[in-house]
Amino acid sequence: MQRQCKRSPVFSGRLLKVFKGKKTLPNGKKAYIEEIDHPGAVLVVPRLGKRIVFIRQYRAVIGKYIWELPAGTLEVNETPYKCAKREVSEETGYGVSKLKKIGFIYTTPGFCNEKIHIFEAECTCRGEKELDEDELIRLKLLTALEVRKLFLSGRINDSKTVAALAFAGVL
Repeated sequence: MQRQCKRSPVFSGRLLKVFKGKKTLPNGKKAYIEEIDHPGAVLVVPRLGKRIVFIRQYRAVIGKYIWELPAGTLEVNETPYKCAKREVSEETGYGVSKLKKIGFIYTTPGFCNEKIHIFEAECTCRGEKELDEDELIRLKLLTALEVRKLFLSGRINDSKTVAALAFAGVL
């Protein structure tokens, strides 16, 4: 249940909006909040036969490449289903023959309302990737065993990817 909130904008960027203010809690008390408003996103566990299509993506904020699954932000008036198909195509070049929603997560509900819709996809033939200018991505097809080994060795540490792999029964 969403409680009353009196908030004022602090920052408005291309993707995020930041607010501060007070929110009424279920016990009637008011709490000071700092809140990031996010449009929502999707993440897809793309399968090609018995392998999972992984990406190795450079993340400028942390300054390194990390193992991830294809994901992206919802565009205005875009459904999570359409966004999921678009992101698989753009980031991997693969088409999607079947797409099934398997869950969702709130990434950091202590200060952000970002909700990521998680899908599993069966992929088809590969075409060209359509990467954004700031996306540096390399593909790798991995078996479930290889994914588990990477995770257990501490090499898969993107939280949305870990959650999606758990929903998909890989971890």
